[in-house]
Amino acid sequence: MNVARITLRIAAVVLILFIIIGPLVGIVLWSFAHRWYWPNPIPQEFGLRYWQMVFRQGRILDSLLLSLTIAVIVVGLSLLFAIPAAYGFARYRIPMERVLLVLFLMPQAFPQLPVFINLASIFNRIGLGGNMWGIIFAHTMASLVYSVWIVTATFRSIPMELEQVARNLGASRLKTFFTITLPLAVPGIIASAIFVFLWSLGEFTAAFFIGAPFIQTATVLMYTASMGYNMQIASVIAILLIIPSILFMIIIERYLKAEYLAGMGG
Repeated sequence: MNVARITLRIAAVVLILFIIIGPLVGIVLWSFAHRWYWPNPIPQEFGLRYWQMVFRQGRILDSLLLSLTIAVIVVGLSLLFAIPAAYGFARYRIPMERVLLVLFLMPQAFPQLPVFINLASIFNRIGLGGNMWGIIFAHTMASLVYSVWIVTATFRSIPMELEQVARNLGASRLKTFFTITLPLAVPGIIASAIFVFLWSLGEFTAAFFIGAPFIQTATVLMYTASMGYNMQIASVIAILLIIPSILFMIIIERYLKAEYLAGMGG
């Protein structure tokens, strides 16, 4: 009986690892494949030809740099709005607070395709279609769910007594926020920034419909390469996008504590 249970557990672990890691292994193999024909399980010929091609082509590197630039600006705009909003949600009684918090979920609650297609039609009318700032504003609107909810949970996890002690000692409300509350909230803010960055870096729908035809982010370029059956180029771009995701997930594991997540339901 114990042997059967152990066997089932091992099989379950192997299946989970295959589901999670299998696609990543395929991407890595494609990025080094010169020739790979069915039904061979691995490529018939390996090499660095397509990696060299990616780093030699300025268009691909420009798309990667553009994606990184957009993600960084989106992080800044999201936190600029989220920090004061989240502090208000965490520290004050706001009418219809839960309704307002749910509103931040709305861009993510519906399928992304109709949301961004409609947003693209609006942006085209006001001159934000086909340029970088249209993508940035769309990403900022959609990413507020990560920034506002996580930062709100972070502020709620910080005891109000610390602020009250500072106020009793003569500190102003503004000084208390910048010297007591904000430094304690830095880990949660970092985690929020990483979530926003990774979402913006890997987002495709808004970049495709709002940025077209003049703006090509890395995800759009990866899509066009895969649609042209150039799986090697698409796989190299995918790996370059995965690298910051892995690094930042390690940071999230360190900074996003359980108490911050617990505050989301408070």
